[in-house]
Amino acid sequence: MITNTTVRMERIYKYVYTSLISLLSACMLSGCVSMRPPVIHTYDDSIENYRYFYISPTGDYTSSSGVYGNQYGVYGGTTKSINPASLISGILFKNGFIQVNEVNPNNAKETMIVNFGETGRRNVNLGYSIEVTIQFISAYSQRPICTCTAEGQGETEADDVRKAIQSALKPLFNSKRQN
Repeated sequence: MITNTTVRMERIYKYVYTSLISLLSACMLSGCVSMRPPVIHTYDDSIENYRYFYISPTGDYTSSSGVYGNQYGVYGGTTKSINPASLISGILFKNGFIQVNEVNPNNAKETMIVNFGETGRRNVNLGYSIEVTIQFISAYSQRPICTCTAEGQGETEADDVRKAIQSALKPLFNSKRQN
């Protein structure tokens, strides 16, 4: 004999089951979102025509994760910091470029100016990613050489920026080494 209670219980089970399937599907799909591939725009000039670079100063990104506290203090977690100009300089050093403190008119044709900017944020994988763009311009003509854009995601904002910079510059110098 089927009673109202049995019918109600079947409806509740069916509702819970479909809700659980929907929730699990949404979690699996959000976990599949990946970083967009880096984009490099090149212009008339080639980065290989340059020997020196001047990089515009940037501020630090400092961030923490896993920190908790109460009225007696802050406990646990990690604090990370990154200076984008320093990271970009290191990558350029590794690829044979020489950093200068100012643009010398005698070397302006061989000098590029490097600028950094945060160009976006996007919700990804139960968090967000940070997109950065690095611009290279000729110190002599003030015309663009190339721009590199990529996004990164890590435990903290500092990690996001580090990964985005590394991702943005990697294809630029991988193609340089292959030629």
